[in-house]
Amino acid sequence: MQTRSRTDDPLAKYNEMRDFRRTKEPPGRRAPKQATLSYCVQKHAATRLHYDFRLELDGVLKSWAVPRGPSLDPKDRRLAVQTEDHPVDYGDFEGVIAEGEYGGGTVLLWDRGTWEPIGDPHAGLEKGKLEFLVHGEKLAGRFILVRLKDTDSEWLLFKGNDEHVRKGEIVVDELPRSVASGRYMDDIATEEGGTQKQIRRAAAVAGRRPACPRGRLGPVPQAPTLRFERPLWRAGAIWASILRCSRTASWRRSKAGSSPGPRRPSIPIRS
Repeated sequence: MQTRSRTDDPLAKYNEMRDFRRTKEPPGRRAPKQATLSYCVQKHAATRLHYDFRLELDGVLKSWAVPRGPSLDPKDRRLAVQTEDHPVDYGDFEGVIAEGEYGGGTVLLWDRGTWEPIGDPHAGLEKGKLEFLVHGEKLAGRFILVRLKDTDSEWLLFKGNDEHVRKGEIVVDELPRSVASGRYMDDIATEEGGTQKQIRRAAAVAGRRPACPRGRLGPVPQAPTLRFERPLWRAGAIWASILRCSRTASWRRSKAGSSPGPRRPSIPIRS
């Protein structure tokens, strides 16, 4: 039986670059064509941080590595380097690629949803201009991919003008958590068996966390409540009441003949 050439199998390069005995990534198998096309963006802390932008077409995920990530501001032209096609199942992948494997590092599923081409997507890819609509959990609306001159793999990704534009915002920084698990990059690296090097690399690009991440530190203990005769809504009023309590305590110590010296104010606290 005649073996198929690489040109017959769009996932041949993907499979050749990976050792599936060591990596948790899904093997490359072409999926049946679907009427609804999937889309995803994966934040990937490999040697260098980048965001993998993927669009399903012809049973595979067409893929671009976007170093600075996608943007909802039309002024931002993001370099997008086209990479090998990935299997459609890869759109669900979140975890750690083993150190030493191609792309070794932490992968976070940053966005997912569906996409619709505007016009013929095959002709658009051939000519070097692909326009499409994204229906994601973080990104939405019209996007454009334009191939740079004199290159086969370098494109620009940018947002089209519509109601989903958010000028001046860096959406990848504003929304750093996984749409699949709610985790941050370093959570994934730690929980999925990353090396210390991978965990440090993931922590460096994890993004802003809440001031008191309840899920990681447990419930925040409740301090005793100061109870006053009437509600005090302003910070200034609260401090004024504390000062009054302090003066009252000092006067009582003076009347009792206690020795002078710095003391903490006696503030009535009821549990």
